Amino acid sequence: MQPISYARHQFPPEIIWHAVWLYLRFTLSYRDVEELLAERGIQTSYESVRRWVLKFGPKFARNLRRQRPRPASTWHLDEMVVTIQGRRMYLWRAVDNEGEVLDVLVQPRRDKAAALKLLRKLIKKQGFAPAVLVTDKLRSYAAAHRELGLSARHEQGLRQNNRAENSHQPVRRREHKQQGFKSPGSAQQFLSMHAAVQNTFSLQRHLISRGTFRLFRAKAAEAWQKATAAA
Repeated sequence: MQPISYARHQFPPEIIWHAVWLYLRFTLSYRDVEELLAERGIQTSYESVRRWVLKFGPKFARNLRRQRPRPASTWHLDEMVVTIQGRRMYLWRAVDNEGEVLDVLVQPRRDKAAALKLLRKLIKKQGFAPAVLVTDKLRSYAAAHRELGLSARHEQGLRQNNRAENSHQPVRRREHKQQGFKSPGSAQQFLSMHAAVQNTFSLQRHLISRGTFRLFRAKAAEAWQKATAAA
């Protein structure tokens, strides 16, 4: 865990990480966060919030990822279309069978090379290969599977991959709120931060009791405090 330096900032760390948390946790704009802080008597600008997110968000996300347990060995892969600066791009996403977002990758194509890049990045980042790979019927996945010589069982089917497709929904809401992503680089950076926060705070409350939900929420808040702790 890498402590965070908040040196040379006017506001205390608690306000900075709370503003970043609001922006990444909920479907809010920078101006929305500014309004919420103002309601609590904290006078800052949306530009300050934007700078905090860009500077501290990747560091917080990195620390959150380091606290996550090893993901399951069943990986669901899927891709969705996003329009960036009038250009058709593809957001490739991998989640495990518990809904944990393993990685996201913005790419210009929907072909074998793109699928290979995603799988190689996943295996390198996770440190192990999957036991089961679940995808839709896009042939690029099967070609990449053969190219890498994976021993994982490859399951294909539209309904089988609902886990990955449902994981796109929060991104669609954010894309709409932000009136589209501004560039592939900024989209990649935001989605990486958003995935780390989503993994920590997405507790699927409809599947657990209220008492268990409170316990999980407290653990998520503790993980956030550790990830944002000052040096």
